[in-house]
Amino acid sequence: MASEHHDPSQEQKPKPYNSYLKYSSLAIQLAVTMALFAWLGYRLDHYLELRYPVFLITFIFVAFGGMMFQLYRSIDKS
Repeated sequence: MASEHHDPSQEQKPKPYNSYLKYSSLAIQLAVTMALFAWLGYRLDHYLELRYPVFLITFIFVAFGGMMFQLYRSIDKS
C-alpha cells in the first residue's frame, strides 16, 4: 500500500457552504426565537388583559438583543 501525500493546507480552508449554512441557521434561529417570544408576550398581554402590548414589545426587544449578542459571539469566533 502506497501512502498518499496529505496536504495540510487543504484542511485549513473552510468549505464555502459551511459559512452559508452557519449564517442561514442563525437567521432561522432569529426568526423562530422572535416569533416565540412575540407569541409568549402576546399570550401574557392577553392573559393579563392589558390594553397596551407591554410584554409583546418587551419580549421582542429582549429576543432581538439576545440574538444580536449570539450573532456577535459567533462572528467573533470566526
